[in-house]
This record gives sequence, structure tokens and C-alpha cells, in this order.
Amino acid sequence: MTDTAARPRTYEVRTFGCQMNVHDSERLSGSLEAAGYSRAIDGDADVVVINTCAVRENADNKLYGTLGMLASVKREHEGMQIAVGGCLAQKDKGIILEKAPWVDVVFGTHNMGSLPALLERARHNDEAQLEILESLEVFPSTLPARRESTYSGWVSISVGCNNTCTFCIVPSLRGKEKDRRPGDILAEIQALVDDGAIEVTLLGQNVNSYGVEFGDRGAFAKLLRAAGGIPGLERIRFTSPHPAAFTDDVIEAMAETPSVMPQLHMPLQSGSDRTLRAMRRSYRSEKFLGILDRVRARIPDAAITTDIIVGFPGETEEDFAETLRVVELARFSSAFTFQYSIREGTPAATMPDQVPKAVVQERYERLAALQDRISWEENRALIGARAELIVANGEGRKDSDTHRLTGRARDGRLVHFSVPAGNETPRPGDVVTVAISEAAPFHLIADAPAGTRLDIRRTTAGDAWDRAQAASCAVPEDAGVGIGRVSLGLPTLRR
Repeated sequence: MTDTAARPRTYEVRTFGCQMNVHDSERLSGSLEAAGYSRAIDGDADVVVINTCAVRENADNKLYGTLGMLASVKREHEGMQIAVGGCLAQKDKGIILEKAPWVDVVFGTHNMGSLPALLERARHNDEAQLEILESLEVFPSTLPARRESTYSGWVSISVGCNNTCTFCIVPSLRGKEKDRRPGDILAEIQALVDDGAIEVTLLGQNVNSYGVEFGDRGAFAKLLRAAGGIPGLERIRFTSPHPAAFTDDVIEAMAETPSVMPQLHMPLQSGSDRTLRAMRRSYRSEKFLGILDRVRARIPDAAITTDIIVGFPGETEEDFAETLRVVELARFSSAFTFQYSIREGTPAATMPDQVPKAVVQERYERLAALQDRISWEENRALIGARAELIVANGEGRKDSDTHRLTGRARDGRLVHFSVPAGNETPRPGDVVTVAISEAAPFHLIADAPAGTRLDIRRTTAGDAWDRAQAASCAVPEDAGVGIGRVSLGLPTLRR
């Protein structure tokens, strides 16, 4: 897409929210580039796309605060357009244009592929375009993508959700579950591997319910095994399963497929059976802990993470004590904890006995302190162990100060490691094997003694990084092919 001066119009995509939003943003970028736009490298984009989340607390404030700042930018930038998509757009629809009339396009979760046409229509008609579909137009993974990593890729296996958790607005925004055919998923994974990736993360609102649409309850375990047979694919991760649908055939597939990583993100939400019932979570704490026991029996080195909501309506001190008890027994490697906040349109929003903010905050701090202690204990137990890492690009905040590089271990833990003097520096996507020397609650450190050799294995992913660098003439971007940040399937940590 070009303007009157025949200059390619540039774009920037800003992503708020979960891994599904990150994956969707790759598709939005791909669709724009297929339509002739180019990615902005100087921060002065002609089109700014905001891909929103409606789940996190203060999502509305974050969006409208950003739009307020962009309004002044747009006044100084002739021809600039602003588009808002994603879950909050699906939820608020016309409200966005009422609050921010300088927005040019509002689109929902079901019609991401329409963005280029909507932008052009807004320019031609000189008026804002609002298009929110109530059902999926095109499966997102059929759209072109501009990947944020050369070595790791997201693969969506389903969209939507059939559960009715009382705190969650996702089903009303993304619709009922729709599953992709296994052959299409495997073909996409193969294409990623052919392009140099050595790791994929399978995405779905409830990945382990995959197959419900075409009547195969064992489809997810079969998919893991089939993906494990793709040559060159070294690591398979997935997020997030639902405890109620997590079956032993998935545990067996994880244990028996070498490329499926010993990592499991299993959302607990609450340790109180009474609260779980109020949340409409169709499992109880005993079943949840039983799943963890069976996973660890078959995969002893598995790192298990979780989500927990503090202060759900009606939560008593006894209910919260049950959550603390389950967390102590579960020994999560990390937990992503959230203070309950009202989400309009969910059943929980109108429940009685909303917990006072001060009580929620105090409980949140107690839970965080407990999990920090457990995470640190679990990480300290790994000191002296060897870990195989895929070298990442830009994951660690302090790497520039310490001159360490960063990688993800097989179990998903973040490891900062040093490169001894005289050693070759590994490329993002290469694999290194290190010895853990220090531990903190949220990361590990592997500093090799001076004079030692770093164990490096060059990979096709590292080769892909070299190609991407050559193609960009080594000009750094904030986020681009092989240069952007990728969280490898993990949510953002509490801190």
C-alpha cells in the first residue's frame, strides 16, 4: 500500500495481552505486508495497530491512555491512521469510536484478515470503519504471518472456548471452540521447521480439549505424537490446558515423545473447592493435585507453572488458606497471580460479596511471598545441574549490564549465561549446554569459570538468524524477524 508519493506506507503493531494476542499480531503484520505495507523502523509509522486484551485488569485504561497519546501524534502526522482490534474491540465495539473519534478502524477477533481493506476504505471514504463479526471469518493461521522469532514459532490449533468460567469473558469474545484439522496444523509446523525454526508452541484457549469439534477425544495426544515425528523439530510446548479435560493419554504422549518439553502450565485459579465451584471450574483441588502427581511420576523433571486468582467474589479467609495449602503441596516452579477485577459481561461481575480491595491486596502479597519462596527453593535445587538452552535474543533485562546471554531451558526456565573469554559467541537459535551456578526466584545463572569452553551446537535456527541479519543488513529493529522478543509460551511473570 502506497501513498500519493508512491512511498510504501509503514505500520507498527502494538500488542496487549496473552500469547494468543502475540500470535494474532504476527498475522496482522503478515496481512499488512502482503498488502504492500512495510514495517516502521523509526517509530514514525503511518499506521498504528493496537491489538487489545480484555482479560487483564485496567485493559480499558491502557488502551484509552495509549489512544490519547496517539491523538497528538496523529495531528502532526499527515495521513496517519489508527486501528484498534482484538478482544477489547470485540467487547466494546462502537464505544471505542465514541471515546476516541480519531480512531480510523475498529475490528474484532473474528476478522483480522480484513484490516488492510478496512484501512483503505477508511482512507477512501474519509470516515472511520467499524467491522465486528460475531463468528470466525477465516482461521487466523491461514493468514500470512511476520514471525517475531527465527528459532521459535506459535501454532494455533484452536480458537474459542466451550467452558463457562464465571470470571472469564473470552468465550463471548472469541466464540465457541473451533479446531483446525490435524493435517493443516502439521503442515504449518513443517513450514516453520523448513524456515529454520526448531521450536513450536501450540496455542489454544484449552489446548487439551482439541478434537471436540470433530469428535476425537484423543486428538491432542495424537497431535503431540505426530508433531514429535517431524524431523528437525527439537522442542514442542503447549499452552494452556484445562485440568478438567487433562487425561492420562496426554501425559503418556508427553513422556514418550522426546521433543515434547518437560514443561506444563496448568491453571489452578483457586485451591478452594467452594471457590472453584463458584468459578464453574469443573475440577476440585484433589483432582488437580492428582494430575500433578501423575505428571511427575512419568516426567520427574517437569516444571509446572500455574495461574491463580486472588479475591474472587465470596472468597473467605478459609478459602484463601486452601489456596495456600494447595500451592505448598503443588511446588509450582512459578505462578502467575492475579487480583480479581470485575469484567463487565461476566457472571462474576454481579455476584454478591465482592472482596474489598485492601483484603485482596493483603492476600495477594501473602500468596506472592509463598510462591517466591517455593520458586527459589526449586531453582536452588538445580545448582550444579546441566541445562540445554536455546539461545534467545533480548529476553533478559540485565544482560547488557552483565554481558551475559540468555536462553530457555527445556523445562522453560530462563537462564542467563556467560561466554568465557576466547569462546565463540552463539547465535540466537543455537543450542548451548551450561552448568547452573546461581539461582534466583525468577531465573537461573550459569557463569562458567575462566578458561573453560562453552558447549555450543550450531543449528538451522542459528542459520536462519544469520539469513535474517543479512537480509536486514544487520539494521536492528525493535521487533522483527529474528530480532523481536518471544516468550516461548510463557505468560509474563508477576514482576
